[in-house]
Amino acid sequence: MGDIADFANDLVQESLDQALAARNAAKSPFVNHSFLLCEACDDPIPEARRIAQQGCTLCIDCKNLDDLRRARYAR
Repeated sequence: MGDIADFANDLVQESLDQALAARNAAKSPFVNHSFLLCEACDDPIPEARRIAQQGCTLCIDCKNLDDLRRARYAR
């Protein structure tokens, strides 16, 4: 017999499942292909980054610099 904690866990899990389903439904059906070489410095983009961040065009170092620049000018 379930108690209140089990019921609460079930509700939370259902909410998470619904949120993930909505997120997956909102994704673009088109696959963005990542560049093999960074468009800023022409260094190779690591395969793990290309898989994790589909559609990436910058290597990790250039992306970090780009993020810092954007954060500085966003103020």
